[in-house]
Amino acid sequence: MDTRTSREAAAAAMRTFPFTAVVGSDDMALALILTTVSPEVGGVLVRGEKGTAKSTMVRALAGLLPAVDVIEGCRFSCDPADPDPACPDGPHPAGAPATTRPAKLVELPVGATEDRVIGSLHLEKALTAGVTEYEPGLLAAAHRGLLYVDEVNLLHDHLVDLLLDAAAMGRGTVEREGVSIAHAARFVLVGTMNPEEGELRPQLLDRFGLTVEIAAPRDPAVRAEVVRRRLAYDADPDTVAARYADAEADLARRIRSARTGLPTVVLGDGALTKIAQVCASFEVDGMRADLVTARAAVAHAAWHGRRYVTREDIRAAARLALPHRRRRNPFDAPGLDEELLDRILGDDEPDPPPPGPEVDPSPQAPADAGSEPADGPRTEAGSDADSGSDFDSGSDLERVEEPATAQAADPATEPDRASNPTPATGPAPAGTVSGTGQPFRPKLFTVAGVGAGEPGRRSRAITSNGRTVGATPFVGRGGAVHLTATVRAAAPHQRRRGRTGPGLLVGRDDLRLAVKQGREANLVLFCVDASGSMAARARMEAVKAAVLSLLTDAYQRRDKVGLVTFRGGAADLALPPTSSVEAAARRLEMLPAGGRTPLAEGLLCAAHTLRVERIRDPRRRPLLVVVTDGRATSGPDAVARSRRAATALAAEGIAALVLDCETGRFRMGLAARLAEHLQADYVPITDVAASVLTTSVARHRARVA
Repeated sequence: MDTRTSREAAAAAMRTFPFTAVVGSDDMALALILTTVSPEVGGVLVRGEKGTAKSTMVRALAGLLPAVDVIEGCRFSCDPADPDPACPDGPHPAGAPATTRPAKLVELPVGATEDRVIGSLHLEKALTAGVTEYEPGLLAAAHRGLLYVDEVNLLHDHLVDLLLDAAAMGRGTVEREGVSIAHAARFVLVGTMNPEEGELRPQLLDRFGLTVEIAAPRDPAVRAEVVRRRLAYDADPDTVAARYADAEADLARRIRSARTGLPTVVLGDGALTKIAQVCASFEVDGMRADLVTARAAVAHAAWHGRRYVTREDIRAAARLALPHRRRRNPFDAPGLDEELLDRILGDDEPDPPPPGPEVDPSPQAPADAGSEPADGPRTEAGSDADSGSDFDSGSDLERVEEPATAQAADPATEPDRASNPTPATGPAPAGTVSGTGQPFRPKLFTVAGVGAGEPGRRSRAITSNGRTVGATPFVGRGGAVHLTATVRAAAPHQRRRGRTGPGLLVGRDDLRLAVKQGREANLVLFCVDASGSMAARARMEAVKAAVLSLLTDAYQRRDKVGLVTFRGGAADLALPPTSSVEAAARRLEMLPAGGRTPLAEGLLCAAHTLRVERIRDPRRRPLLVVVTDGRATSGPDAVARSRRAATALAAEGIAALVLDCETGRFRMGLAARLAEHLQADYVPITDVAASVLTTSVARHRARVA
């Protein structure tokens, strides 16, 4: 294959699906374009179910970005017009040779190591030549471009902390292994995630300027068009790319024009006051929401060629900047009441600013960038929004409904329902769904000792991240090299190995890997009795409040959770073990109660679930939380079968906690006997205060460790 053919093959392999050919959500396209027009907006988080072209559209955006001027040979992409005085490759003299290159889209994989993200000492040169040289990481590569994190919610916490620091300071800092480096790292952060796999930490969520919710279209015609275009592209990418080349070029020109007109857009006092009123009305935390909304409104005005910000610009910006910042409970989905937004904005335009020079209307020139291509409307994959709206937000969109979840109790006005449950008022009809009582704040509980589970925020563990606490010989497994320990192991053998000059002769046996101590996550499996004996409304509300409190703690500590329920004649794995505690909270909210009590079936289902999960994830330590009054009334020999199931669980070494939901003056004590067979801790419902419940879990976890 000649050189030209090789280049053509490489170009075909790197070609992405055209941005203007994607079918679906205009909201996502608008958010990506606004943050491209004004990088100060702060990036975009795209939330949506799998298979909705999130990654496809982000990668397609890179081809539309304006090129950047960089100093030739600078590994940190310094701007010739304003070089970084602290650049590790500097100082750059005035008039240094410059070159122009396309803006970079740097992808941060979920499994990236800390060294790959922030950079590290050049190990080869350090060991062979004795030279201390810094090797830049992904943050340096993303400077003045896009940093794309797919499945950002699955990123390890220590990498999230690095991103937070870099996004807040605009600089990457390395202090390790004798290297002290700081470099510019200003980038637009674009993340995609599937909420079913777990939520983001609030600190990182707030760093994204805009957020978008997308879903697969339900219209068969739209779905057919998605498949039609994708199949055409897979069969002949060159032809499809050529078909949309004009639309891509027009869109790129419009982005450049909007960037040029951005500095001349005026944000009047009336518009600024309206933005502040909107943010205050939605009770957002902090002032970042006001700043992001203002910047996005200015970018939206520039995108539409206006010289000052209007009501339409404020509405578009608020819809994208506020949903993930409004004050909400942990299990509330992000969303915005658009009817309330319209009432706050009113029908009047904000007072225009004083007359000034007109903005060049060139951004409106390529108005056909969002028009319909020859083969159909230009829309984006994975949304229900109408096509052909030119990335505008003026069309009426379906209101995002907020799930009904319990608000946290005010300790000054609300009695502790867990400590003083309301007496049961009698069983409810079979299938009754009770509300959730007021959840309470649980304490932090950890496992004593040091485990070896998945990275999380719960218990101490030896993990792939965290602070270095020691070194271990290299035995074929991967990991970060402990440089100091490796040098120390190789140093005594240099004369025998014939070293005569600088550098270090290192053998395989000298390599040492860093032992890092961080935090692990646990698996909390709830096994909840939903039979008729539990169906009394006050009792079930107290049960749901206790479980919801532990779910809240699991959400904050990055635990994995699962939910088994049993009622009638069978048990059901209502929620397989997952990192999405939001899904568990929704299942708990909709949990019906009534019928007989198949306790044995519930315990057997829990045992099977834990065995399967142990095969999938053997390092994660489980805790089984059985929520029941101890009755067993379903099937022949129900009591004996439940005892045998409990004894079998205990024999497998499963850590367990029995939460006794029996109330009233006369009690049978069945749950206490169940706890004995399970070798589990026992907590009566009357003692389910936050301190009592979480301390019991901590005590049992410590015993397991």
